[in-house]
Amino acid sequence: MLLKMHGSLTAAALGDRLGTTGEAARQQLVRLADEGLAVASSEPAGVGRPTRIWKLTAAGHSRFPDTHAALTVQVLESVRSVLGEDALERIIEKREDETRAQYRAAMVGCTGLHERVAALTELRSGEGYMASWRETDDGNLLLVENHCPICAAATSCQGFCRAELNIFRDVLGPEATVERAEHLVNGGHRCSYVIREADA
Repeated sequence: MLLKMHGSLTAAALGDRLGTTGEAARQQLVRLADEGLAVASSEPAGVGRPTRIWKLTAAGHSRFPDTHAALTVQVLESVRSVLGEDALERIIEKREDETRAQYRAAMVGCTGLHERVAALTELRSGEGYMASWRETDDGNLLLVENHCPICAAATSCQGFCRAELNIFRDVLGPEATVERAEHLVNGGHRCSYVIREADA
């Protein structure tokens, strides 16, 4: 909580605020770092050793309440009720077009389906989908997304899921077929996609 409120602190400053020693605070900070919740950086402090400054990681920040999912759903429902379903579809189409263009630009120079799937996986992981891919025993490729950062929005409006599947098909090219095998929104524990060579 103190790191959240102050942004960054030294172990000594944290110890002062907790009413304990700097070493005891440092041990707690190291424990948080081992859990991926805090990270330290060194800053010059004049003569002597640099000062170690501690701050929360993204995982640490995620331990605090975040109502963005509920707000997203509320905004989508407001668009639907005030402006109509067509307006919501136009918003989804705009996002689809922008994402497709971004992915295509990132895949320039990729040759072959394996390389494009690998690039797509990296893009999706960078967006928080915890994506991975592998070749299956039957020679197909399996793209797996273990997390959905837009799950609340996708549950409220499955147009987002439809758009993502369209994007995958477009950026992987006409020589590939892409089918969703598991769907988080429909009760799966993840989303996964089977990718085949089109002539296979």
